[in-house]
Amino acid sequence: MKINILKAAVVAVGVSIAAVSCSDDFVETKFYQDVEQAPLTSLTEVESFARGMYTSMRAPSYYGRDYGLYAEVRSDEMYSNGAAGYYNTVNNYTMTSADAYARDTYRQIYTAVAKANILIGTDPNGIKGTVDEKEAVKYHIGQAYAMRAFFFFDLLKLYGQKYTGGTLGIVTPLKYDPKAMQARGTIAQNEAQIESDFNAGLAMMEANSSSFGEGSSGSVDVTINAVKALMSRYYLYKGDYAKVRTLVNDIVASTEFNVIPTSSYVSSWKFPQQNNSIFELAVGVAGSNSTDSWGYMFNYNGYSNTVVSEDLFAEYDTNDIRRHASMIQFDEEYYLNGKYPNLEGTDNIKIVRYEEVILNGVEAELNGGSAAKALQYYNMILVNRGLPAAGTVTMADLKLERAKELVGEGLRLWDLLRWGDPVPRPSGASTNPLLTAFPIPRVETDVAGTLVKSNPGYDN
Repeated sequence: MKINILKAAVVAVGVSIAAVSCSDDFVETKFYQDVEQAPLTSLTEVESFARGMYTSMRAPSYYGRDYGLYAEVRSDEMYSNGAAGYYNTVNNYTMTSADAYARDTYRQIYTAVAKANILIGTDPNGIKGTVDEKEAVKYHIGQAYAMRAFFFFDLLKLYGQKYTGGTLGIVTPLKYDPKAMQARGTIAQNEAQIESDFNAGLAMMEANSSSFGEGSSGSVDVTINAVKALMSRYYLYKGDYAKVRTLVNDIVASTEFNVIPTSSYVSSWKFPQQNNSIFELAVGVAGSNSTDSWGYMFNYNGYSNTVVSEDLFAEYDTNDIRRHASMIQFDEEYYLNGKYPNLEGTDNIKIVRYEEVILNGVEAELNGGSAAKALQYYNMILVNRGLPAAGTVTMADLKLERAKELVGEGLRLWDLLRWGDPVPRPSGASTNPLLTAFPIPRVETDVAGTLVKSNPGYDN
């Protein structure tokens, strides 16, 4: 990999820190490849880069819209109707190596990786400040390790060959070097790196949380519980149910979160930092993606592109608050208006909710754990959605409940693939299984001297 794909990734030497350090968009300032990033020397600069990781995540080509919707339009719970021309190549498996979706998401996630690497490369002893400030810097470095793990995980799912029969994963740059060349690692190597980063990040955050003030910024910052929640998602993908059980137990035992009750379920999607939100991206007016937002793709009054399948809607009980007209509107198709309802795109973007963690726990307990605890977790969802408690729970129940609870949150394709369940393709779409993985962008494989190999089935 040659990091010049990140040509607009991070700030250059010579940019005035004082002028921009309070801005969430500090690290979006253009830099030039022949200028090396200067070391960070203050807590203020470190905090700016930490916020910069979140700024990269909320871009339309990442969690602001596209990344989550890739997993919805290629699933059994939602589909793209082609409205406004969005996601046609993704939906029909007709992408090429020049496809804008593949290129822009690749670029955006590696931009986030670059920012994380600058943080990770920071020497706390070189920070000008108090002992507490240096410990706060270590906490932020821990966050960067954890988020780099998460970024690599997202890249691996989308561009790796795990579900296409190959062994190649993704490039995993471990330091900020815009002139570096690096090949793709194997899936096993990538997974080992992801686990190493998660563990390193969690350890640093736990060791320095008291000085930082863990939890002071709520769910819009990566906390220790947020890292554990993201790790539970990763280990579910790995099929390491024992680790998922431990992580879920820790989060539940913290008593920091609750499953949103029936009475406030609809309104919970309209307001930030509810008590079921473990990690969300702060947006607001300044960070709004407007018509490029996730919700604008769902909403009947927006582009109304990505809609709920008729089969899934039919699975909701009439008393289920999740099928309420404020959540899903019917007008020839089923529109998921209630999640991200603000058409200005100012809603905070929910990355992981407590409900997902509880469902992770159900699955993990059903696979080598306690059937009684699985049922307990399962009923925590049901009774808070206006439904009677169940007497038993099976994997089939869990799979359906994940669809009903997490629809539109960008998880379904990855669930189907990790379970080995069929992934539907539209009539007329390519049936080539190699195209499950996105293409490595041509702008990456065409770089002179590149070590990056393309994915089979594409034109590069």
